[in-house]
Amino acid sequence: MGSRKSLLVGFLAVILALSRQVSETQAQLSEDYYDVSCPNLKAVVATAFLFQMNITRVVTAPASLLRVAFHDCAVDGCQASILLNSQGSITDEKLSERNLGIQNLEIIHNIKATVEGICPGVVSCADMIVLVAREAIKYSLGPILPIVLGRKDARYASTAAADAQLLPADATVDQVLNAFAPMGIDTQGTVALLGSHTIGVAHCANIVNRLYPTPDATLSQPSNFLFLSQLQRSCPPNYDDNTFVANDRSNTIFDSGYYQGALSGRGLLTIDDRLANDPRTKPTIQNWAVNVVGFRQAFQDAFLKMTSYNVLTGAQGEVRTNCRFVN
Repeated sequence: MGSRKSLLVGFLAVILALSRQVSETQAQLSEDYYDVSCPNLKAVVATAFLFQMNITRVVTAPASLLRVAFHDCAVDGCQASILLNSQGSITDEKLSERNLGIQNLEIIHNIKATVEGICPGVVSCADMIVLVAREAIKYSLGPILPIVLGRKDARYASTAAADAQLLPADATVDQVLNAFAPMGIDTQGTVALLGSHTIGVAHCANIVNRLYPTPDATLSQPSNFLFLSQLQRSCPPNYDDNTFVANDRSNTIFDSGYYQGALSGRGLLTIDDRLANDPRTKPTIQNWAVNVVGFRQAFQDAFLKMTSYNVLTGAQGEVRTNCRFVN
């Protein structure tokens, strides 16, 4: 009994230390970081984002741009390594199979070019990812997120690191909770961040494990017969990498539809279904299925922690002029 207590105390000490580390990092960032060096940065990014949306007219673009922030921060922290192309010892994180949903990066590059034309060599690519993610949520009728800035860019990226650190499509609840815990994000915060699945699409490659050769237990329920049939029509056994299905019925709006769908057995990804059935996470999902205000507030808090995780500041990194390559 004593050894178990010691292990628990040790685990709590580690979590508290990580939480302090996240708080200290946030203190190095600030909302007004560019107020002198690049005034009106947020307004410039907002205008450029709307311009890009009008040009591309890709309804799923906001969701994929939000996903960039998640996948960047998940691999060694929020350092814009995901935007680097292969060169020398650098190997492209986007080549990882777990980065299949990373698309529309030209929008980030184009907005960065606009900012460079106004404030050359000032705004980092790591900050651009967060700024664009903020606009993506706002564009999807979600909350206007408070964010902090001042990140610097990494000089290295690794496909192998993305393979090792990004979660698989069939992740367990424990894996997801453990992935976000070092960022200072608790169970409720993790459920809030997964609520971002309320916008966008999922590629068939990430859900076929639930469909074939035998549908999983949730999809096999008689009440889900029509939903299963729809998924199998959209994702036949001979699907290709360009085949996808909508995350939920209102997949262009940042609402609580994700939670409502998960509770009714219509969670798309394996983790969506597992969160709705795990006793640690189900009560939160039940709450936010009817309490979109609570969901949005929790998402804001968790997103701020996630995007402040293991950032480079000061002289630790650089400000890339072109986000695809180191200076």
